[in-house]
This record gives sequence, structure tokens and C-alpha cells, in this order.
Amino acid sequence: MQVVLRRVVDAGGDEEWLKACARLHFLSVQGSSLPESVSCLVRMENAHAKEPEEVVSYFGVDQTTGLTPEQFKKNLARYGHNELPAEIGKTIWELVLEQFEDLLVRILLLAACISFVLALFEEGEETVTAFVEPLVILLILIANAIVGVWQERNAESAIEALKEYEPEMGKVYRSDRKNVQMIKAREIVPGDVVEVSVGDKVPADIRLVKINSTTLRVDQSILTGESVSVIKHTDAVPDMRAVNQDKKNMLFSGTNIASGKAIGVAVATGVSTEIGKIRDQMAATEQEKTPLQAKLDEFGEQLSKVISLICVAVWMINIGHFNDPVHGGSWIRGAVYYFKIAVALAVAAIPEGLPAVITTCLALGTRRMAKKNAIVRSLPSVETLGCTSVICSDKTGTLTTNQMCVTKMFIIDKVDGDSVSLGSFDISGSKYTPEGEVTKNGALVKCGQYDGLVELSTICALCNDSSLDYNDSKGIYEKVGEATETALCCLVEKMNVFNTEVRGMSKPDRANACCSVIKQLMKKEFTLEFSRDRKSMSVFCSPAKSSKAAVGNKMFVKGAPEGVIERCAYVRVGTTRVPLSEPVKNKIMAVIKEWGTGRDTLRCLALATRDTPLRMEEMNLEDATKFGDYETDLTFVGCVGMLDPPS
Repeated sequence: MQVVLRRVVDAGGDEEWLKACARLHFLSVQGSSLPESVSCLVRMENAHAKEPEEVVSYFGVDQTTGLTPEQFKKNLARYGHNELPAEIGKTIWELVLEQFEDLLVRILLLAACISFVLALFEEGEETVTAFVEPLVILLILIANAIVGVWQERNAESAIEALKEYEPEMGKVYRSDRKNVQMIKAREIVPGDVVEVSVGDKVPADIRLVKINSTTLRVDQSILTGESVSVIKHTDAVPDMRAVNQDKKNMLFSGTNIASGKAIGVAVATGVSTEIGKIRDQMAATEQEKTPLQAKLDEFGEQLSKVISLICVAVWMINIGHFNDPVHGGSWIRGAVYYFKIAVALAVAAIPEGLPAVITTCLALGTRRMAKKNAIVRSLPSVETLGCTSVICSDKTGTLTTNQMCVTKMFIIDKVDGDSVSLGSFDISGSKYTPEGEVTKNGALVKCGQYDGLVELSTICALCNDSSLDYNDSKGIYEKVGEATETALCCLVEKMNVFNTEVRGMSKPDRANACCSVIKQLMKKEFTLEFSRDRKSMSVFCSPAKSSKAAVGNKMFVKGAPEGVIERCAYVRVGTTRVPLSEPVKNKIMAVIKEWGTGRDTLRCLALATRDTPLRMEEMNLEDATKFGDYETDLTFVGCVGMLDPPS
């Protein structure tokens, strides 16, 4: 029997770990089974390829109760805390010394030192002026070093920025508690049974064992660059070489749960997670010289050789004049005099202003890039962009903000037989900031004056499991949940159909002010979650007790236009509904197709209602295959078009 050992923990030091390895090897040679007490010393490789039962059995944990206190202490001692180690920055003196590694700068420094020493031997009126030259050279070099150190300090947080993706809290099952408990994410260890739900940030790399909702969608764009959330499952992925995008049964640390609820087992924490590996790769990357640095080094090397030869030649040529009477007949004074001439010639030949000019130009370049939110770790990297002939870039989060934003919407203004008139609106504003204007044909409109927009806004707010959140530390609005649904929340805030007074509100209160007003009118009873077969999701709502609106239960639906409109029998015109004819359906689909294939290439969502849904007791919420049967006889209300704005 062969046993492959991989060291993944700091389990008591090298000596203890080697002893454990030796014992495992001995047992494997003898054909004995491995003792449970040392099972955690061997990392579970390719957890995505294992069945959920195998993962649970491997860590010896009960998925309903979680780790025991003894197991937790044992795993914490072996694996350490679930956190990325802090980046050890360079000291100020190390950064200063790095600025003098350039050969040209070293030559200037040497020339300045020699000039300074020779100035000490000057006599008479020339004593003061002799110090001017070395002082000027030193000032140039000091200015060059200050700019370089300042730039390095500004960009030193590049690797530490990854720690922002570390969640602060996590929900786990522990056998000493009956229910799930909230703990600090750094206390989570491999083997912990972790629960995640919409809005949560995944605290570790987790192998899913059970999904407690119809679907589970995860936004893992920070790791894989995927622009839309990914649907997860619990089935094993047999491909041992699967990349992160293919590991549909894994949740990765730092990613966000867009919708759904699930339970999984933590299989990797800290630096062993996928985002931890990225951190290690960034820290281990050796900085290569840029084309500019290589050319300057080559120039400095050639210049130093030429200057050295010329200086030695000048000094050697004048050996016969060392004893001239002008030097008082002293051979030593003559030698020093001509040595000073040779040094002066060397200093004159060195372009003292070159480092300063280069540093100034690069510093100005970094300032311009900083205004575009691009952090440059070292000054010469700016010049590298000028030598770039091909740029390989993904769209989401690089060329775009990875923040969906509704820019267009339409409702039905009028239906006359087979002809239909659409009311199209444009929405300003970008990202997740709940500020913008709604215009029609360039004129500002009050959305509350359009019955169709009031209902459209209601669907956007209620048929939604996401929300906006204001991040005080970053000073920006962020999504909680699915990007598409957050864009709809932002649209509701911009529409403000009930004229909610938002001026004077704090930014955290402003985030969901208008959505909260709508949610007070109707109570969400349950959600029929999204599935690929029907390409839609819906919510069943009943009038709130405090609401005086004379409406009964309603089902609000949103989804892909081709799927939703196919199940629509009516269209909403004002407050009435009109039968949906084939020509009217074709007209609506033609506009949606134009939006989806036009210059902006919008992602379109159709919004609809079922005015007289089945009663709650008539629906089987456990059987997702029947959800499509409940979303029939729909009334089409409108459509929204969204895009990912350029960054």
C-alpha cells in the first residue's frame, strides 16, 4: 500500500511532523490501517472529487452537530487560525538602500564622496565653492530616493488588500450548542460544519454536503472573474484536474452567497485556501527589471568603463607635470591636483540630472495612473506600459465595474388590437449608488404618476432576496446578494414611486429607504427560487395587515423574457389587463432583442404578476419541478435592461 504524505500544517514543528510521517510509512509498509488520531496530518486532496459522505467521514464529524470541543482544539493546534498572515513590509532603511542599487546612481554617489573629500583639502577662497558640486549631486540623489521610497510606501498595501476579502464572522455547528452559532471566522478550522445563506461571505474553502434551498448561487468573480453568479450542487466532480470554475460543489473563501442556503464542511483555511494561494504567489513573485532599468544599467556600465579609462589616461598623461614649480615642487601635491582634475572630468561626464529627470517623469506618470485608480508598486513599472504591445484582460471587474446597473426599462402604454405602444424610460447613474434620474424622451418624469411603473417598482422590490449596503470604511454602496437583484433594488431607489423623503437621510438609511416602504405594503410568504428549466423566480405575497390596499394575494415573477412572456396570457395597461395577442408578443420580443443585441448589449429581465395565484396550501413547495405550473396565466408588466458599466 502506498501512502502519499503532504505537509500542510505547522503541527508542533518539523521533528514532530517527521515522526508522524515515519509512523505512517511504517504502518503502510506493514499493511496496517492508519490510526484516526493522525488522519488530520494528511490533507484531504481533491475534496471536490469526493462524495459528501466521504468528506464528513474523513474529518470524523457529525454534519448535524459539528465538531466537539476536543476536535476543535486539536484541529486548531494543527492547522492554526483561519487568517492570512500579515505582509511583512520592508523597513524604511531597506527601501532607502534599494534606491541606490542603480549603477548610475552609485557612480554619482562615489563621485560626490570623492569631490567632498577633495574639497576638504582646498585652500583659500575656493574652499567654500568646492563644496557646492558634491552638495548638488547629493541633493539630487536624496530627492530621487525620497520619491522612490514614497512611491513604494504608497503601494505597499497591494498584497494586504487581499485581507479585505476575509470575512469577520462565520456560522458553524458545534456539538456543545444545539443550534448554529456565530463565531469569528478566524476560529473556523478544517472539519467545521459551516452554514451559509444569502448575503454571507464564505469564511473558508468549503465542500458542500447539503443545499437547503432550491438552488444555491455564488458570486465568485473575485477569484474566477465570472460575471454572473454560479449555481452550485453537492455531487462529486470526478475530474482531478478541474479548475476552480469547474468545482461546482466547492465554496471558496472570500466569495459571496448570492442566493440560497447550504451546509458544508470546511476543507481548507488560511493560506491553504485558494485566495491564500494567490497571496503566497504574489508574495513570492520576484521583481524583474523593466526595459528602462535594463537600458539604464547597460548605459551606466558602459559609461563607467569609458569614464574610468579617460580619468586614468588624463592622470597618467600628466605624471611628468607632478613636479612643476606651480605645485611648489611637491610631487604629491601635483598628483593630488591632477587627480582632482580627473575626478572633475568624471563628474562632468556623468549626467547628474538624468536620475532626477527620469524619477520626476515616472512620478508624474504614477500620479496620473493613481487618478484612474491604478496603484503602481514601483516607479519603473510605469515605463513598462509604454513597451506593451498586447494587453490580455478579462472584461468583468477590469474593463467594467462588475456592478450591474439598470439603464433602460419599458411598460405598455396602449394596446389597440394588434398594435402596441411602449413607454420607454432611461435611467441615469452607475454602480450601486441609489442616485439617478428617470427620463422619457429626454424629459424628467415622476415615476409615481405611471401606474405601470408603480407596479414594476413593486415587483423589483418584492421579487428580490438582495439589498444595498453602505460600507462606511470604503465610503461606497455595495451589494448584499445577487448582482442582478441588487441592480433592481437600486432602480427602485431611483424611481421612488411613493415620493419618500430621502433628503437628509444618512447613507446607511438611504440604501434601502424606498424598498422598505414597498415591503411594508405586502408580506412575502415564500419564494419559488430560480431554476434553469423555467428561467425565472417568483415570490408569493399577501397584503400586510397595516396596508389599506384592496388587493389580495399576488405572485410576482421575474426572469428571462423568452421564458416569462411565454407563460403570460395578459399585458398590463395602466391598472387594467389586456389579453396578450401574438402580434403584441412579437413586438415586445423585438424590442427586447434590439436591446440585447444593440450597441450597449443590455441584459434584459421580464417582470410579471399572477393576479389570482393558487392558495398556499395548494402548492407543493418541496417539488421544484412543479414551480413552472404555478407561474402560469401571468400578466406582463414590463421589462428592464441592465449592463455592467465600464470602470
